[in-house]
Amino acid sequence: MNEIALQLEYSVEADVSPAFAWRFRTDVANWNDPPARFALEGPFKVGSYGTTVLPNQEPLQWRIREVRPGKSFVIEMQLDRAMLTFEWRFDDLSGNRTKLTQHIVLSGENAGTYAAQVEAGFGPNLPAGMMRIAAEMAAAEKHLNGAA
Repeated sequence: MNEIALQLEYSVEADVSPAFAWRFRTDVANWNDPPARFALEGPFKVGSYGTTVLPNQEPLQWRIREVRPGKSFVIEMQLDRAMLTFEWRFDDLSGNRTKLTQHIVLSGENAGTYAAQVEAGFGPNLPAGMMRIAAEMAAAEKHLNGAA
């Protein structure tokens, strides 16, 4: 049984084109969430594996499960009889803007074991984190355009 124990979702508008938002977010070098560090083995494509390293913890392994270029991607992290997925969607808005949505789902027969930890870790931080990412994207695009 694939029970859903927790779902979190937040959307924010970024002052960048969807193409720029996609390129920025699928470049793991831009993933800035201290103290976590991220690494991707190979290109950003279905089946590639990545690692999240946090201080004083074992590295967390994840895999890119789905990629719809320019539209969405899904990353999954296997837990003990549970799955944590992160879906990112990129929707075109007028005026060279993009709606970024992150949808986090914790599911599986043992998902309840992780629900409080996932809620505490992501729930309170999701809005501010998404707004920070949108601001970083806008700053990177302005820097790129200013440097050209």
